[in-house]
Amino acid sequence: MGLLDWFNNKRKVKIDADLWVETIARLPFLQNITVDEQKALKNLVVDFLAEKEFSTAGGLELSDEICISIAAQGCLPILKLGLSAYRDWVGIIVYPDEFVVPRQIEDENGVVHEYDDVISGEAWEGGPLIISWQDVQLAGDGYNVVIHEFAHKLDMLNGEADGMPALHSGLNEDEWISVFSSAYEDFCRRVDRGEETIIDPYASDDPAEFFAVLSETFFELPEVVDHEYPALYALLKGYYRQDPLERRRATIELYTTHGQ
Repeated sequence: MGLLDWFNNKRKVKIDADLWVETIARLPFLQNITVDEQKALKNLVVDFLAEKEFSTAGGLELSDEICISIAAQGCLPILKLGLSAYRDWVGIIVYPDEFVVPRQIEDENGVVHEYDDVISGEAWEGGPLIISWQDVQLAGDGYNVVIHEFAHKLDMLNGEADGMPALHSGLNEDEWISVFSSAYEDFCRRVDRGEETIIDPYASDDPAEFFAVLSETFFELPEVVDHEYPALYALLKGYYRQDPLERRRATIELYTTHGQ
C-alpha cells in the first residue's frame, strides 16, 4: 500500500525502500548524515507522516515522491529535537510552482494598500505550511524552501516569528539575543552597502527571515555560516543539536581515505 492509500485509510505504512534511497540521493546534505542518523530520520519521517496531512492545489497531483521529499527535508532540523517541535499544526499544502497570496499593508497615513505577493512558501502561525513543489526540487547549494518554512514553524512554537525559537535546556536567552542580534545587524549592514553575499540577502528582511535563511544555510552550506558568523554557527549547532560542518568533514575524510 502506497502513502496515498495510507492517507485515505489513516494507517501507518512502510516507506518504499527504493524511493527512500532515491530521495536521499537527490539531497546531498542528507547524504552526509551517518547511517544511524539516516535510520532515525526515516523513523521520524514515518511518524511525521502519521501526524500531518498533505494536500495539493493548482492542479498538482499528490504523490509519494512529494510527501517523502518534503517530510525528509522538513524532519532534518528536528532530528535531535523530536516531533513535538512541530506540534500544534497539521496541514501542508503543496502548489506546483510559486503561488500568489493577497496582502494588505497600512502606510503611515493610515491608508490600506492591497497587492499580490508571489511567493514560494509560507508558514502560518497555528495553521498550515504552504510550499511550492518546484522550489522544493531546487534544494541544494544553500537554497532550501522546506527547511526555511519549517524553521518558521519552529520560530512560531513560542509565539509570533521573531528570530527566537523556544530554547531548550542548555541554551541561554541572553546569549541568543546577543549573538543573533550582532550577526543580524552585521548582515543588514553588508546588504545595505550593496555587498554580494553567499547567504541570501532576503535574510536581512527581518529577524524571523534571518533565522529561517540562516537555518537553511546552516544545513546546506555550514562552512559559510561558520566562516562568516562562527558564534552564530555555534548557537545554531547548540539549538539544533547537530553539526553539519563536522558531518561534511567526516564525509570528505571518508571518501579521501577510500580513494587512497
